[in-house]
Amino acid sequence: MSKEILINSETQEKRVAIVQDGLLLEFHIERPQDRTIVGNIYKGRIEAVMPSIGAAFVDIGLPKNGFLYLSEIESAYESIEAPAQTPIKEVKKGQEVLVQVVKESFGTKGPRLSTQIGLAGRYLVIMPLEKQGGISRRIENEVERRRLRDIFKKLKLPDPVGFIVRTAASGRSEQELIRDAQFLYKLWKRLEKVAQEKKAPSLVYEEYDLALRAIRDSFTEDVTKLIVDSKPEFYRIQHFMRTFLSYLCKKVELYRGDDLFGAKDVEKQINHIFESHVYMKSKAYLIIEPTEGLVVIDVNSGGFKKKVNQEEMAFKVNAEAAVEIARQLVLRDLGGIIVIDFIDMERESHRRELLNILKNALSGDRAKYDILGISKFGIVEMTRERIHKTVQMLSFHPCPYCKGKGKLRSPQTLGIFALKELKRYLKGKTLKQASLTLAPPVIDEILKDKEALRAIEHKYRIKINLISNPAAHLEDIKFS
Repeated sequence: MSKEILINSETQEKRVAIVQDGLLLEFHIERPQDRTIVGNIYKGRIEAVMPSIGAAFVDIGLPKNGFLYLSEIESAYESIEAPAQTPIKEVKKGQEVLVQVVKESFGTKGPRLSTQIGLAGRYLVIMPLEKQGGISRRIENEVERRRLRDIFKKLKLPDPVGFIVRTAASGRSEQELIRDAQFLYKLWKRLEKVAQEKKAPSLVYEEYDLALRAIRDSFTEDVTKLIVDSKPEFYRIQHFMRTFLSYLCKKVELYRGDDLFGAKDVEKQINHIFESHVYMKSKAYLIIEPTEGLVVIDVNSGGFKKKVNQEEMAFKVNAEAAVEIARQLVLRDLGGIIVIDFIDMERESHRRELLNILKNALSGDRAKYDILGISKFGIVEMTRERIHKTVQMLSFHPCPYCKGKGKLRSPQTLGIFALKELKRYLKGKTLKQASLTLAPPVIDEILKDKEALRAIEHKYRIKINLISNPAAHLEDIKFS
């Protein structure tokens, strides 16, 4: 099977797509102003202690204070300079604490914080304030688990720290794992020194950006190649790879064309992420409806035409749907409470087998999830962890035309999309000038970063006229 990581890097945003045999498995997007803070480590100051909800609000230097459970502060330092266990009753306003962001801000809520610091490497996560370690549950082979435990029994470091062995460590050599552990330990000691020198609130450590996170977490040996369409990004990735993953360097390629995602037929699949209906090969389909409190997924037989009885039809459609649902949960990064309404089945054996199919399909999901089971009506209830803002949150805002009842791509997203469409329109043409007619908010977004427009004009040796049409629908794009 062919598995590729595609990286589209432009001034306004970076996009990463993971594709297997032409099918989009994962899609992530990051813009400079929306860069994730998950994984960042801060020296914070407690602003308020709320015993009634068992939490403290911590100033980490961002517009919204972070949320930290009081139970976690028990294992935190009273101050960074003088480590000491702090009972809950002694937690006070003004106290300093080292925290890591584990969940983005959502709506009016500030970021979720933790005092359980973790720094991720290629194969390991160092837990410098913990003495205990662990091995990923997804490494199921008991012989391999024993081998990994034996390696870490031999590891000698100046201070006792804990390590979590990641799934990617399976099969790696002792030398590779020890090298990763030593690198993470040195990184932590450097950060510890920075934390001592800085005053709260301040940033102590910033997590990798989208491209490097994708390489660290997803660039495994089963990946055929990594393709990037930007020279500066290509050289940056090569430098990172030589430091951490030199044995995979040969799999990194620079794409020299104009439209990487278009050439790989990924752009169309990305657009389908925002649609509520997902059609499958059998002509059955899913309806995916995220609401304020939960995500509802409905399975429909649709145009399924195989000549089988009702029970067999229901099982075949449900089995196909279970695999597709697992893919869509990752692709859309759906989180919180998820309710799946499968087609009713009479046989208990079919219900058990369907649940196993769903669990197997979810086994590669890096997010934490919990499945309660399946009812006799075919209802599955589950929860799935969501850490980052979803692609939908970044790409859409409430539609002013339908008063929030539907969705519309944001002016920023449309500005980026319009320039991509402009490049596709100009490809193969020899024009001296061209006009691009858009709604005023989209024009405003393009003019915020004139370099992107100038780059297109320079590349195609053409003058682009931007025409603002107040009567145009926000998503209308017209070339002339």
